[in-house]
Amino acid sequence: MAKNNKNYPINHIVGFALSIILTIVAAWTALSSGLPTMWIIIAIMVLAVIQAGIQLFMFMHITESGATNAPWNMIIHSAVIASIVIAGSLFTMSFGFTHDHGGGDHEGGSAPGEEEQQDTEHDGHEGH
Repeated sequence: MAKNNKNYPINHIVGFALSIILTIVAAWTALSSGLPTMWIIIAIMVLAVIQAGIQLFMFMHITESGATNAPWNMIIHSAVIASIVIAGSLFTMSFGFTHDHGGGDHEGGSAPGEEEQQDTEHDGHEGH
């Protein structure tokens, strides 16, 4: 335990710096790299996995002894929950579900004919 305390601030500073660098690289990849979309997605996913590993080993002390299987159980359960959230988000985004179910006036309370009438009424006021 005393051996880990000597490197305590250095490990956190190195982990923080690596996390910042990986975040900047991911942002540059997405915004300025000019790569095809599929390669941008793959690069960001790889950088995310690397950053998750850095977080686990540098900040969450996954290699410390003392806890029997608790860290690995928490990682497995967290991965299952994250997978469910990601799969549900991708499913929803892929099929383009909307809240408009085909009926009613969801866009401001005016019927389709009223919108055209309001446009013509406002056209007359522009000349004054």
